[in-house]
Amino acid sequence: MKRSDGKRLKNADPMYTVAAHIMDKRYDAMNMITIDVPYDPIQEYIRAKHKEGVKLSHMGLVLSAYIRTVSQFPMLNRFIVNKKAYARNHICVSMVVLVGGKMDHGTMAKIYFEPTDTSLQVEEKINKFIEENRNAPENNGTEKLIKVLLKIPGLLSLGVPVLKWMDRHNILPKAIVDMSPFHNSMVISNLASIRTNHIYHHVYEFGTTGVILTIGNSREVPKRKGKEIVFEKCMPIGVVMDERIASGSYFALAFRKFRSYLANPETLETPPEEVFKDPDV
Repeated sequence: MKRSDGKRLKNADPMYTVAAHIMDKRYDAMNMITIDVPYDPIQEYIRAKHKEGVKLSHMGLVLSAYIRTVSQFPMLNRFIVNKKAYARNHICVSMVVLVGGKMDHGTMAKIYFEPTDTSLQVEEKINKFIEENRNAPENNGTEKLIKVLLKIPGLLSLGVPVLKWMDRHNILPKAIVDMSPFHNSMVISNLASIRTNHIYHHVYEFGTTGVILTIGNSREVPKRKGKEIVFEKCMPIGVVMDERIASGSYFALAFRKFRSYLANPETLETPPEEVFKDPDV
């Protein structure tokens, strides 16, 4: 059976096929790192754009940098289901929105992006997404699915295992895949917005999440400068990856590029010169 959200990879490196059988659970394949991104270049850039009448956010720039990285390193957009590797046919990011500004009431949904999106386009999509989900959460697909599962006593206990089974066998209806916040290219959470440190968030076993990013409170990081040790203010980003979708060296190169985009955020104002396709599709 074909999936609505991706294409089966039949010519991928055999190592990925073996890895998916050895580590058949996503939580078995979690690798975690912290990326310390210099804070000052981002803050100075945001202030300069604000003077021009353009409002940008830290979240928007991080997301823009990741989308740009995916456009250059498409294997980040792969996923594993039932020990099989797939290339996702779109870019979508899941995030939590606080409903009505209440700290204890959030809704989770996803935004769709294009690999050619600039930082201004990403910011616009984020603002529209937050406004729609904060002011009218009843229109959120996730909320609708939850209400259906809770409507009939016992349906939740029966329904969730059935949905998981259907997903493993590629027969989960497209409408549910589209509503599910667990079927995504990446999950992002700005914990700094609630004055919390970054964490290493688990990747969900249900769905297709391959990468999760969390942005934490800024911190001082020691750095060697000549013969001295200086402290640089950084924005820490906790990253959790499903190592079955790409090699460690591929992840390393991709996140090195990701960091360089954030060190030079002005590069995200224009579309990429070239968008690369998954090499095994």
